[in-house]
Amino acid sequence: MLRAAVLGSPVAHSLSPVLHRAGYAAAGLDGWEYDLHEVDAAGLPGFVGVLDGSWRGLSLTMPLKEAALAVAASVSEVARRAGAANTLVRRPDGGWDATNTDVAGVAGALRPHLTGPPGRALVLGAGATARSCVLALAGLGVTTLTVRARDTGKAADLLAWALDAGVGIRNGSVAGLDAWVSTRDDVVVSTVPPAGAEVVAASVPPQHAGVFLDVVYAGWPTAPARAAAAAGMTVVSGLDMLVHQAAEQFTLFTRHEAPLEAMLAAGRAALGVAP
Repeated sequence: MLRAAVLGSPVAHSLSPVLHRAGYAAAGLDGWEYDLHEVDAAGLPGFVGVLDGSWRGLSLTMPLKEAALAVAASVSEVARRAGAANTLVRRPDGGWDATNTDVAGVAGALRPHLTGPPGRALVLGAGATARSCVLALAGLGVTTLTVRARDTGKAADLLAWALDAGVGIRNGSVAGLDAWVSTRDDVVVSTVPPAGAEVVAASVPPQHAGVFLDVVYAGWPTAPARAAAAAGMTVVSGLDMLVHQAAEQFTLFTRHEAPLEAMLAAGRAALGVAP
């Protein structure tokens, strides 16, 4: 039996077991198990250190995305740039490779809804997830970035990093979280937790022709998603991002192509969301 799991603290809410197990079933991978384990940052080295050779991969949620870098034998370029890894993949020598599939998850969720490279983007929030979103947006063609956050100092730090990281962002600005969403932005990505949802929703203009991604997938549609839909925006659920990043992990762990539609259907069923 080959094994994988999601680690974090708290972790009981994670949809990863639902998604990966659905993938195994759809791909006919009967010899795979996927579980979840409550592990905090201090406990990560000890947990990883005793895993036997049946383990092929680990999905990591908060607060382990930075701690994972320290237990890895190698760190991918995307994880290094993001400063966070949400994935550990077993190496032939028994060690672990750290990478970040959140970036691919954001890009995969947005790409089907774009008619061309989005020149301008707005990112709401300035935490670890926001950095992954910036990398994804730059990969999609964004060159002008606005960062809005409750802490404008953190927003300025994120923008400065984006301008200096050599990812393609060349211009940008910073504002508070309650600033008005500009209709010039082709893409708006919210990484704001539910506690700030109403502030974000209130900042959406009456009309907007862009694409809106809310990385939150629980309680869908969120208040920002409802406001964006009412404004005429194309709204993308955080579940799409979650499934695309899980599909990348699935392939890294199993070396099989991920059955994306089966994983997405399982996620929707678990959340009670209509297709």
